[in-house]
Amino acid sequence: MSREHGPRIVAELGRPETADETAARKAETSRTHRANQTFLNLALALVASLVVVLVTVLVVVRPDPPAAPPVDYRAIASEAGASVPLAIPDLPATWKANSAVFDETPADGVATWYIGFITPDQQFIGVRQGIGANPTWLSNQVGNRSATGSTRIDGLDWQLFDHRDAKDAGNLAYAMTASISGSDFVLFGTASPHDFDVLAASLSHDIQSKTGNG
Repeated sequence: MSREHGPRIVAELGRPETADETAARKAETSRTHRANQTFLNLALALVASLVVVLVTVLVVVRPDPPAAPPVDYRAIASEAGASVPLAIPDLPATWKANSAVFDETPADGVATWYIGFITPDQQFIGVRQGIGANPTWLSNQVGNRSATGSTRIDGLDWQLFDHRDAKDAGNLAYAMTASISGSDFVLFGTASPHDFDVLAASLSHDIQSKTGNG
C-alpha cells in the first residue's frame, strides 16, 4: 500500500502551508545552504592560504648564519714550512682574512701562498705570492692584461692593472704586482685603489724587512 503525503502542516499556523509558502520555504532553505557553503569555502581558502604562508616562512625565511670567524693567516704561514719567508701583512683590525692557503705542489709547478681579505668596505682583495715564479705565471694571475701604470710604495715598485671599466672584470678589476727576492706578489680584487695602497704598503714593509732589502 502506498501512503499519500498531504501538504506540510505548519505548526505555528495549525494548517497546511500554501504553495507560495512551500516555495518560499524551499527558497530560504536553498539560500541558507548556499550561504553556509560560501562561508565554508571561504574558511577553507583562508586555512589553505595560512598553510602556504607558514610553509613559505619555514622554508624561505631563515635567520642569517653567524659570520665565520677571521682566518688566522699568521699562524697558517708560520706552520707552512715554506722555503722562503711568506708575506704576512700587518693590517688594521677592520680588515678580515677569510682564507689562507699555502700550496707547495700546484699543477703549474709554482708554490703559492694565498690570503683573501675583506676590507672595511666589505670588498675583496686577494694576495698571492708565487715562489720562484716565471713571467707566464705572473701574466696568468692578472688575466693576461697589460699594465696601466706603476707606483712606488715604501721603496717597492708595483705595476698597476686598472681594468675596472672592463666588462666582466670580476676579481681582476684592479690588480698590482711586484717582484722581490725570488717571489712575485699579486694583489687583485674589487676594493678601492686606496685599500690596495694600504695593503701594498703593509706588504712592502713586511717583504723588505724579511729579505733585508728595506
